[in-house]
Amino acid sequence: MAKQDYIFRYLTIVKKLRRSGEATFKEINEYIGVESEFFDRPFSVSSRTFIRDLNEIRALFRIDIRYDFSKGVYFIAEDQQSDLNNRILESVDTINSLKMVSDITRYMFFEKRKAYGTHHFYGLLHAIKNRIVLRLVHQKFDSDEPRERSVEPYALKESKGRWYLLGRERNDNKLKTFGLDRILDFQNTPGRFDYPVNLDVNEMFRFCFGVINRDDVPPEEIILSFEPEQGKYIKSYPIHESQVIQTDDMKELRIKLNLFITHDLVMEILSYGMTVRVISPERLIREVRSIYKSASAQYGKTKG
Repeated sequence: MAKQDYIFRYLTIVKKLRRSGEATFKEINEYIGVESEFFDRPFSVSSRTFIRDLNEIRALFRIDIRYDFSKGVYFIAEDQQSDLNNRILESVDTINSLKMVSDITRYMFFEKRKAYGTHHFYGLLHAIKNRIVLRLVHQKFDSDEPRERSVEPYALKESKGRWYLLGRERNDNKLKTFGLDRILDFQNTPGRFDYPVNLDVNEMFRFCFGVINRDDVPPEEIILSFEPEQGKYIKSYPIHESQVIQTDDMKELRIKLNLFITHDLVMEILSYGMTVRVISPERLIREVRSIYKSASAQYGKTKG
């Protein structure tokens, strides 16, 4: 059996359990048979092979599939790495899909965008893991010239399809984020650093939309009202993990968020145009109103 068949089988087992929550060996085996027909190579597995598959899944994807003896079913034991597991599975699933047909461009159409900076992943992760101080050449969008910085790298953070390096710049001892697409070059230095014992990146960005953090003000309760049609998208793809639905009927979807009010958040709200209305807080209402007023003034009065 080809290696890609093994990988396909592993992914199919995981997919089945993620969809149904739990399943018997028979149900999983039947699902494997149906899914494998897409590749014109239908197959099933023995119970011994299945147990070996579970060990391989645990080793490759760090997904622990356990057996509930009382119910006679298998299930995925979720852990703190579930986000990482999901991303790995999405990537491998996409790769397998791309291999299904020879002329994939006839059936799949990609956005005309380029993802910059991901080629830095390996080098940056190596520096983070080994506590290596970096000499970073970085160019901000609002600057004509790049700057060289001495940075202690702590973590990589994703936000809206872009990746950022979180680190402390030694020049001013401040914690900052650097867009990977704006890192022109970096080199390891002989310097080493001690990783901050109390740094919790998830907690640090808990009330942030994007990568702009605020340590001078507390997060605020934000209430937004969406038109019902737009509300369907907001339910399927929440704005933030703090999102709580307050009202969901034929008139509106009303949600509550607990966030810092930042430029990124305001731009996100504006992107929904007339389909959203800010209910509170008052200062956010004023800010959105002011932006709409300024935008309207740019066009002046229309001439009839």
